[in-house]
Amino acid sequence: MAVQKSDLNFFKGRLKSLTYATKGAFNLIFTEHSIMVQTTIAILMTILGLYFNISKTEWLFQILVTGLVLSIEGINTAVEKVCDFVHPDFHNKIGFIKDIAAGAVFFAGITAMIIGLIIYTPYLLNVK
Repeated sequence: MAVQKSDLNFFKGRLKSLTYATKGAFNLIFTEHSIMVQTTIAILMTILGLYFNISKTEWLFQILVTGLVLSIEGINTAVEKVCDFVHPDFHNKIGFIKDIAAGAVFFAGITAMIIGLIIYTPYLLNVK
């Protein structure tokens, strides 16, 4: 079965998209302080998970909320950059938009913190 040219273009396009996404992830990790902090916390939580040998289900929740927080923070950063580009001077509506985006990160962070407490409190108190 011969590979059609449209199939090759499709895969080539997906590979390009993956390249751009990877570049964006590295740009976030190495240029944005909030992502640097959250990535450091994610690494520490991974080390903690390995140390306490958390269950498969606990790993799933930890990975899910880590991805959630980093993803929402990435979107928040993009919103802030667009707002700053569109309207570099202070503006109440731009501030409102940025606050809403930061609020989404807050919700994700609180969720991650609660899940972290649910996972690690029994290990830290030896109550499991």
